[in-house]
Amino acid sequence: MSEAAGSPSTGVSDMPSWRQRVGFIAAVFGMFMAILDIQIVASSLNEIQSGLSASADQISWVQTSYLIAEIVMIPLSGMLMRILSTRVVFTLSCAGFTLASLGCAMATSIEQLIVLRAIQGFMGGAMIPITQAVSFSIFPRRVMGSVQAVIGMVVTMAPSIGPTVGGYITEAQSWHWLFLANIIPGILVCWASWKFLDIDKPNHALARKLDLIGLALIAVFLGSLEFVLEEGPGDDWFASDRIAIFSVVCLLAGVWFFTRTLRSDHPIVDLRAFANRNFAIGAGMGFIIGIALYGLVYIMPLFFGYVRGYSSLQIGQVMFVTGVTMFLCAPIVGQATNHLDLRVMLFFGLLLVGVGTMMNSNLTVESGFWQFCLPQIVRGMGLIMCIIPASRIALGTLPPSEVGNASGLFNVMRNLGGAMGLALLDTVRDIREDFHWNQLIPAIDTGREVVVTEIAKYEAMLSGSVPDAYHAAVGLLVQRVSQQAQVLAFNDIFTWMGLIYITTVPLVFLLKRIKA
Repeated sequence: MSEAAGSPSTGVSDMPSWRQRVGFIAAVFGMFMAILDIQIVASSLNEIQSGLSASADQISWVQTSYLIAEIVMIPLSGMLMRILSTRVVFTLSCAGFTLASLGCAMATSIEQLIVLRAIQGFMGGAMIPITQAVSFSIFPRRVMGSVQAVIGMVVTMAPSIGPTVGGYITEAQSWHWLFLANIIPGILVCWASWKFLDIDKPNHALARKLDLIGLALIAVFLGSLEFVLEEGPGDDWFASDRIAIFSVVCLLAGVWFFTRTLRSDHPIVDLRAFANRNFAIGAGMGFIIGIALYGLVYIMPLFFGYVRGYSSLQIGQVMFVTGVTMFLCAPIVGQATNHLDLRVMLFFGLLLVGVGTMMNSNLTVESGFWQFCLPQIVRGMGLIMCIIPASRIALGTLPPSEVGNASGLFNVMRNLGGAMGLALLDTVRDIREDFHWNQLIPAIDTGREVVVTEIAKYEAMLSGSVPDAYHAAVGLLVQRVSQQAQVLAFNDIFTWMGLIYITTVPLVFLLKRIKA
């Protein structure tokens, strides 16, 4: 593997001023709020549903609308930064996010909440890539490990602690405070970013060259793609006319967008960053990391909710282990990236995530905190060892003028990985649960002595409390079989997710070395 050409001190050669550091800290807080709000409602959807008298289909859109709008905004941030300047775009983004949060808290119907969540996701989406771009623009390479440790900690911790924080807030106050909690921090971040994040000048002339057709195409392409991935599992994929129509729209808009963008002199999103081998592979790694980052946060609450019957607060307490592990490891990993080969760290990070995920492939109906504790520690260490080196590898060999645009693309790839991971997890879980049910149900044969004994035990327990004790006993036995089928399906998912990470390890050897 060869050395990356170019100086190790890309961008500024000395430390930024205290004003720029304060502006960067404000940007990190804004980024944290935007990522946290993806998952903060996850453990409180039942309370929101009952509070707004929403149906099960409608309540899922509280998260879906946010994700669709956010993923449309993220790649546009690079162009907006060049036209309006980093300070203006970030402040407008944070202000819009804060006002939309207030609107969400005041919503009186599910329709209002869905629209306001979309506005919240769209306005907040720009804060994520802008923060990453700012870090590469104002800090010298020699401290980039510590800087990326902070960003990596935010990117990985926010989704992990989102359900925990949401559960505590909802139980202590009400679901309205999930959104009201953003108001004061949002105002402070707006003030600090406007006051201290003045790091570049706008180029208003670029607005005249803005590709409006390209803007519409990327919105339709990414929006419809996210819609298909989010809603496909619940609608049985292409058995639904709605999913089929949106898939065709996504395909046509995608082909038109890529054709137009690659031929344009002033594209809305510059895809030429993918010509850089490190960025292309690093963005691919970001996609894979997104599967674990969002997939594991999604699949663990399902196991504890469906199999163990845990409350949202209990689920948050179990999952807090991952967040604590990443918080403790981030400073160490950040410092290590300044001295070690980033490819080596990424190599071991992917291995740890894979092994840590497969450690949960032998769950039972009794599995709880301690069965998930060590695997979460291993995965948490691996995730932080993946996300910090991956972003440095992807963006570290690009010229400063391309970092803003490339940062948006990198974050889109990670979010798409998460969206695709969630869609596949739902589909695989349904398929494997049906498979294991069909394998187990023949064992419920009334000709077997053990089955007759179990039914008799249940029948004696239920006798006098239900009209038909025999059929109620059979129902309880079937319920046990269904629960076992669910557990086996979760075991399959943890096994396959672990294998995905282990099989992607060889890609590390295709990367160019970045000097520490």
